[in-house]
Amino acid sequence: MATAGARQGNRVQESLLAALALVLVIEGLLPFLAPGLWRESFRRLVELTDGQLRFIGLASIVVGLAGFWLIRNA
Repeated sequence: MATAGARQGNRVQESLLAALALVLVIEGLLPFLAPGLWRESFRRLVELTDGQLRFIGLASIVVGLAGFWLIRNA
């Protein structure tokens, strides 16, 4: 018989896997729907400096955490 802790752990694992699957779906939309636009965007991204890429990464983290917090506390 599974304990409450094990069931909770399974739900967390399932939620993380579902979130990863959703990220893959979202990431695949642009190259599927507009491959030329995706290629051009990627080319521009490659030309950014390390500092610019880090800023984009940090902004993505902040926006993602804020969205997560809003969803969890709504």
